[in-house]
Amino acid sequence: MVYLFLADGFEIIEALTPVDMLRRAKLEVKTVGVTGKNVCSSCGVEVTADITVDEFEYNNVDAIILPGGMPGTLNLENNDIVQSVIDKSVSNNTLICAICAAPSILGHKGLLKDKNATAFPGFEDSLDGAVLSDKYVVKDGNFITARGAGVSVDFGLEIVKALTDEKTAAKIRKTIQCR
Repeated sequence: MVYLFLADGFEIIEALTPVDMLRRAKLEVKTVGVTGKNVCSSCGVEVTADITVDEFEYNNVDAIILPGGMPGTLNLENNDIVQSVIDKSVSNNTLICAICAAPSILGHKGLLKDKNATAFPGFEDSLDGAVLSDKYVVKDGNFITARGAGVSVDFGLEIVKALTDEKTAAKIRKTIQCR
């Protein structure tokens, strides 16, 4: 199961595009509302999460996804349960994916030290110890980081590739007419 965490102020494209790509790949994914069952995006669109963070149980977790957006990233980072999920994911060698400002959460925890990583321009200093990449989407070990909303499809497909295979990701890319 893949869990994507939503907090008020999240970037809608960075959250829902990966969900769409994962579901096209027939992967199970649930959205987790950190600030409630109904979560408001940075552009004012309200999304109903599948479950709330209080209902979340760390069982059979294949990957976690942290979308960016402000103040969504700060709301994720300031949540003790999200922090605990990140820690458990590191301990279990689970895939951890973050886009836009959200890689800063991983950087502040020192998890990107000596890892190739990227983030939205201006957040590079928050990727403590990371080897900064000029790529838009970067996979290094169990971490996938991406720059922002404009690469949300690529980010989602990189997660699909990591959880399935390159053929599945390529098929979805072709199906949605993405270059």
